Amino acid sequence: MRFGRLRTAGNEIPVVFVSDTAAVDVSDLVPDWSRETLAAGGLDRVNAADVSSREQIAVAEHDIAAPLARPGKIVCIGLNYRKHAEETGAPLPEQPVIFMKSADCLVGPFDDIEIPPGSEHTDYEVELAIVMGNRLKYAASEDDAMSAVAGFSISQDVSERHWQLEKGGTWDKGKSFPTFNPMGPWVDTSHEFDPQNLALACSVNGEQRQGSNTNDMIFTIPQLVHYVSQCMELFPGDIINTGTPAGVAMGMDPQRYLVPGDVVETTIEHLGTIRNTCIAATQ
Repeated sequence: MRFGRLRTAGNEIPVVFVSDTAAVDVSDLVPDWSRETLAAGGLDRVNAADVSSREQIAVAEHDIAAPLARPGKIVCIGLNYRKHAEETGAPLPEQPVIFMKSADCLVGPFDDIEIPPGSEHTDYEVELAIVMGNRLKYAASEDDAMSAVAGFSISQDVSERHWQLEKGGTWDKGKSFPTFNPMGPWVDTSHEFDPQNLALACSVNGEQRQGSNTNDMIFTIPQLVHYVSQCMELFPGDIINTGTPAGVAMGMDPQRYLVPGDVVETTIEHLGTIRNTCIAATQ
């Protein structure tokens, strides 16, 4: 199943995508896709219902919203691709590097990315997103950890490198500007593909900048979920961004950061494509 949300008649409604171009409204089964509805068995309730006969909504006639409403947290993993670690000059980590993004920066898969005032170092990062389906803490094994995962989505982990790296302190403040986490177009719960063998890419204005495969991860998806659960409790709807491959603007010579007018396209095999236009932020 692919679940997500559409903006229609001024509201955001929970839907199931029955194809790349059509969806069905499931708001009578779940009021929204959120921590509360996932924790209350919303996925099972929708899976048990026959939605195939429902009236279809043409996706092209609506905006696609972020697939989750009000996630509790967005956990990020840094330096988790070998070549990306190398391009930054950092040693390969011996354990996952964890930082956080404000959940408020989550936006839809085709929403604009706001370049912060005065920023000259706004960067792009294609990432596979893990979406939790059940509560998890102190997972006893990697299998136990994965049993709590609902599915996967595309995440664009936008980063302001000056605030991330040159202002001192933690990375979080360079990661949490408004609109800095486009995500979607849906969450795929099918488990019909191997998330550890997915091609992923990011282009800017049609020029491919990143191209890799999730098999280049230093720490695998089961390892990450298990590890994160040892230091924080995970709840339904929580998101884990699993790291980005080489090709970011920071690693280029010369560096080519995002500016207003740029169009960022982020693609992951089996999960689709999201596309975001960069604009100057306004107060």
